[in-house]
Amino acid sequence: MMEFIGSLITVFAILIIVLPLLAASIKIVREYERAVLFRLGRLVGARGPGLFFIIPFVDSIIKVDLRIVTVDVPKQEIITRDNVSVKVDAVIYYRVVDPINAVIRVANYHYAIALLGQTVLRDVIGQAELDDLLTKRDELNKKIQSIIDEMTMPWGVKVTAVTIKTVELPESMMRAMAKQAEAERWRRARVIEAEGERQAAKILSEAAKMYEEHPQALRLRELQTLVEVAREKALVVVTGMGAAELGKVAAVSSAISSQVKSKPG
Repeated sequence: MMEFIGSLITVFAILIIVLPLLAASIKIVREYERAVLFRLGRLVGARGPGLFFIIPFVDSIIKVDLRIVTVDVPKQEIITRDNVSVKVDAVIYYRVVDPINAVIRVANYHYAIALLGQTVLRDVIGQAELDDLLTKRDELNKKIQSIIDEMTMPWGVKVTAVTIKTVELPESMMRAMAKQAEAERWRRARVIEAEGERQAAKILSEAAKMYEEHPQALRLRELQTLVEVAREKALVVVTGMGAAELGKVAAVSSAISSQVKSKPG
């Protein structure tokens, strides 16, 4: 009986020792993670995803997330190439493509990318003019992305995109740009008006030549104009007719008057 109790105690002691060791040796890594394995301080490789085993107290792991991570670059006060002070912020999107290099090449790649993004943003915007910053933002985004990506590739990090979010201008510069835009709109309006007058003058010149070749057409146009004006009953129209036409009108008027008088009352 004592031997049986002693064996049970031994089994329980073994279980108490083995189970924690077994639990410590089993590791599970998710699909979007990788585990970088070190054995006695030396690199063994990357493990995962799924289930794998390690040697307790001998092996150590560092998990690395492979999903796209966002870095918010705070606003940077920058002076552009044409000496305009602006405040610019941006967003950097990156992901780890080589978990081993991301662990052994840089101490904290997320913090390093955040500081690198600030530095590159200041350098690129400082070399650009204000008009390029406002109108060619896509080109500046690609330039910043290529510079950061080239510097982070040895770390096993791939920069997928960089986006400039907002550009804050001084109030004096905003007022000057508003005046410039207003002056540009006035210039376009005057050009359009002058172009319309030029086209109208060209058409009127062609019409004058046609009327010169066909005087009857000019007379018909005059009569049509008189008809349109005569619709306003409050107006008196005085035409500059010639002497012959005036005589014809007077003769017709006299004949009508004489016919009216000759009729018996």
